[in-house]
Amino acid sequence: MKQLDSTGLKRLHREWRRRTELRLALVLESVESPFNVGSIIRTAAAYRVERLWLCGSTATLDSSNVKKTAMGTERYLDVDTVPKTSDAIAAAREEGFTVIGIELTDDARPMHDLDIGDASCLVVGHEDRGLTASTMAACDVVSYLPLAGRVGSLNVATATSIALYEARRQEWTRIHE
Repeated sequence: MKQLDSTGLKRLHREWRRRTELRLALVLESVESPFNVGSIIRTAAAYRVERLWLCGSTATLDSSNVKKTAMGTERYLDVDTVPKTSDAIAAAREEGFTVIGIELTDDARPMHDLDIGDASCLVVGHEDRGLTASTMAACDVVSYLPLAGRVGSLNVATATSIALYEARRQEWTRIHE
């Protein structure tokens, strides 16, 4: 077993891109840490998120720490900055996305139990406060990532990465059923 060289990596990723048709979008509601925003951008580009809305007090793309962490991957995304999350959710719906809030609530559904459709927009919130009540109410469904350890929650960038992977995993699993 050996690590892939650059040609091998291109072949591997090309194969997965061919299996990928689900439309994914992402809304960040007041994610203030530029390092979290940059990390989310890089992951979003890796999982082929087509639209990204930065809302509220979310760190902007012109932040040097966002740029440092994103490592130039923002060029692969269509990014809009809007003051209100409700405007981003409305825009996502207009573009045909089902809106899925990622939050720990008493009636949230485990993400692996959702039927991720052909176009899904994930909404993630502030590092400490999560999504606002009005944003959760505006979502079509609220979902969470089950945790088995003694830690009660994840960093927003980590949670977003897992949620994006889960959406793609469901798509790739359906293709092979």
